[in-house]
Amino acid sequence: MGSIIQITFTYEKYWEDSLSTRTVEPYALKEFRNRWYVLANDLKNDVVKSFALDRISDLEISKKKFQFPQDFNISDYYRDCFGIMGPNEDKPELIILSLDPIQGKYIKSLPLHNSQEIIVDNEDELRIKLTLYITHDFYMELLSMGEDVKVIEPASLIKKLKTTYYNCLSLY
Repeated sequence: MGSIIQITFTYEKYWEDSLSTRTVEPYALKEFRNRWYVLANDLKNDVVKSFALDRISDLEISKKKFQFPQDFNISDYYRDCFGIMGPNEDKPELIILSLDPIQGKYIKSLPLHNSQEIIVDNEDELRIKLTLYITHDFYMELLSMGEDVKVIEPASLIKKLKTTYYNCLSLY
């Protein structure tokens, strides 16, 4: 791919009150849910991260070049991920979900992930298994399904969902 130019920008994380300045080596652009992200090696800690374009300001294109890593492949990087968030654990996890029949039709027509396999498909439920990293964007997807999805495995995900739902109920 040859040499590419580093960029510096101010970045806003919605969950933090302050802005940060980042110098990165941009690798690719990626779209997820109608938002565009730059996938880049963050020189702050030499970790590949995604940065939402709508939260970038004060962009500066430097004259400093870098060599694109020969062993980096964006498809491989996201292979076991749900959306825009990259790998976050040592390995992907086996996830088993039970969906009500109506939600199941949506999941069959637009699978959550390419690892999705159907275990049970009847008038009572669609049960699927997936193998992926449990990232925040995947977790939010599960929450968006509400009572139409039940997590069967892993236990750690069930526990986290129970805590979230308990906290939601305590608001009312």
